[in-house]
Amino acid sequence: MKISTKVMSGLMMVTLLAPFAASALTIETVGNTIGLGTADLKETVINIIQWVLGLLGLIAVIMILIGGFQWMTAGGNEEKVASAKKIISAAVIGLIVVLLAWAIVIFVVQTTTNVTT
Repeated sequence: MKISTKVMSGLMMVTLLAPFAASALTIETVGNTIGLGTADLKETVINIIQWVLGLLGLIAVIMILIGGFQWMTAGGNEEKVASAKKIISAAVIGLIVVLLAWAIVIFVVQTTTNVTT
């Protein structure tokens, strides 16, 4: 008897909410609700890539600062100094990679823009 009561209440809910759900779920309303906007897909992808590369660059700079702090607080301990040098060199390499990736993205965007216009 419990199962039939649950099934009946579920069917009633679906029956009552179906007209509202059908009218509320359109592409435009869902896009406006979650804030998709009306920007071009290419511009959106470029903005996402630049945002991610900016975040990675920020992380690399923070790692350089952490390595510098570790070096300054090493107190002459060679192991800590060596560890700090490794952190700084890895962060600098990461920053160079991010900057090169950013340059490649700009080059590709400008090249594809010139081709399509």
